[in-house]
Amino acid sequence: MSPLTSFLLFTLLYHFPFSISLQQLQPNHCNDKCGKLLIPSPFHLNFSCASVSTSTAFNLTCKNSTTLYLNIDSQTYRVFEFFSDGVLVDFPGTTSACRRYNDLNSFGFSGNGFFGISEENVIGLYDCEDSSLCKADCETIELSGCDGNSNASPACCYPLSDHSAWKSGDGFSVFSRFGCRGFASWAVSRGSNSAKRGVKLEWAIPVNSSREACAANSVTVNATSVDGGVRCKCQDGFVGDGFADGIGCLKSCIKGGLEANGTDCYTKKHSEKTVSILAGVIGPLFVIASLIALFCLLKRPGKSSGYDPDQAHYHSTISFRKACRTRLFTYQELEEATKQFEDDQKLVNGTNGVIYAGVIGDGSHVAVHKVQCQDERDLMQVLSRIEVLSAIIHRNIARLLGCCIDSGYTPLVVYEYPANGTLQEHLAQNTGQKLGLDWYRRMNIATEIACVLAFLQFELFPPIFHHNIKSGCIFLDDDLSVKIAGFRLLESSNIANESYSSYEGPRTHRSDVYDFGVLLLELITGSKNKDLPALTMQKIRSGKVEEIVDPGLYYHEQPSFGREQIEIVGDLATRCLLFGGDGKIGMIEVARELVHITKDSSFEGGSRRGPALDETFSNSSLLQMISMSPDSTYVP
Repeated sequence: MSPLTSFLLFTLLYHFPFSISLQQLQPNHCNDKCGKLLIPSPFHLNFSCASVSTSTAFNLTCKNSTTLYLNIDSQTYRVFEFFSDGVLVDFPGTTSACRRYNDLNSFGFSGNGFFGISEENVIGLYDCEDSSLCKADCETIELSGCDGNSNASPACCYPLSDHSAWKSGDGFSVFSRFGCRGFASWAVSRGSNSAKRGVKLEWAIPVNSSREACAANSVTVNATSVDGGVRCKCQDGFVGDGFADGIGCLKSCIKGGLEANGTDCYTKKHSEKTVSILAGVIGPLFVIASLIALFCLLKRPGKSSGYDPDQAHYHSTISFRKACRTRLFTYQELEEATKQFEDDQKLVNGTNGVIYAGVIGDGSHVAVHKVQCQDERDLMQVLSRIEVLSAIIHRNIARLLGCCIDSGYTPLVVYEYPANGTLQEHLAQNTGQKLGLDWYRRMNIATEIACVLAFLQFELFPPIFHHNIKSGCIFLDDDLSVKIAGFRLLESSNIANESYSSYEGPRTHRSDVYDFGVLLLELITGSKNKDLPALTMQKIRSGKVEEIVDPGLYYHEQPSFGREQIEIVGDLATRCLLFGGDGKIGMIEVARELVHITKDSSFEGGSRRGPALDETFSNSSLLQMISMSPDSTYVP
């Protein structure tokens, strides 16, 4: 074939490209359904829909075309609902749709290589002799009752994620040693306060079969309660079930401000009808096209094209996960809210990006976090982080309202912003004011922050680190209760590896414990000097803490126990700076000490733990455990 002919064919294909539908490339799946339940991979009704490695374990039975059953170890469990990581089942052999409780041995299954009892279950225990098993945080969970009574609550509530009595791999009969006669079970999804009656089983596939079972563009995720088990999960930028025999992983993107995936993310050049018509007339036009092409070759100017490959790549191929669960804001909307991002609206300015205060169209106060990414990889990391944070529901974490992704490589994250401002602003206004943040309020704020960080790091899986704790990221509501925002969304490898050395002066990357130590110093001194650790640590270690205390706290007018607390907190801040980086002290130890300080004595005749902090404790079994724990260095 001559060079001219090759060029002509290339020219025709370039201007009239053939498109291949992504549907032709997707793995086949059976779309099994039983009643209203659509059966996801790796579960199946027909063995022809199963992979070789999981054909037996995930086989289901559909009875009367309405009711679905899972068979495990010769036992049958009715299926209520599927989750991405588990399945909600009923007790085996039950006939009544509503029971107050079951015998502890009525759910004999404890686990195998494919299924385990999920730690997201909340157990209602009845007639227990040992009441120390009960956890108050269950009172905030909406448990579905019986006989139309939605307010029915168990006699004693125990979350399996607590781990103090029940551990992964245990059956429910473990509670018999506490004198309990029966139990009921509810499944509570992470970040939710509503529960569904039944037992949630976590599922997984053996790690040695994941390569065969998982689709392209997927990764394996370790199971929590199934020893040696993993699940398939789509990589950032792809959606689906991750299984080769299921939907697989489809490209995810944003089209016209809306989420799209699969074939919608690929530009459709021409329909099949257009291609057919083109094929019918291509012969007669070939000669004409040859002459025109030859003329263009002879007359072609040497001017270079203005085509920008980076911009074209961004607009045509970039894909997004479903990060903004609530709302997609426009750039213009947020620009107007923040007065064109003017300096007067800045709340925090640092390596993590800039946070601006603003008011959106409906009058709501918001904080807009502006993150500068270098490339698509950075952008995907930020959006993946947003997706994780948007799933967390906690009264002391600022609610993530949405984000903006139509501003190139500069995503904007929108938080709720209480009108009471930031902790930094309150400390700056406190100087010389007896009515500012007194020690009582500062202690409650510090304890709330520590407990939230401990919750994120020790009660969630995988753990979540803030990496940017500072007073400007701590919002305060009308009751001076904490709302934490400003999580670091773009992390370097140093931060991701959680590798830190002990205090050696100012550093670029620090642990949450170290940063919290700096924050404690700021609460004591009222200062935001960038050299605060170096200026204060020697004073604290030499017993001269009164020389650095915020004048607005009137140290010498404090009662004796108030002065003692300031010294104790100063010592705790020093240990956070010295040992927080290398893991010798963790947030759970810091939270425990602050909890006991606010718990074990009175302040001006009243409880030193405010109602907001009490509610924080009622929402976490971990913090309940910390609160009841007797081991603290400073317990009277």
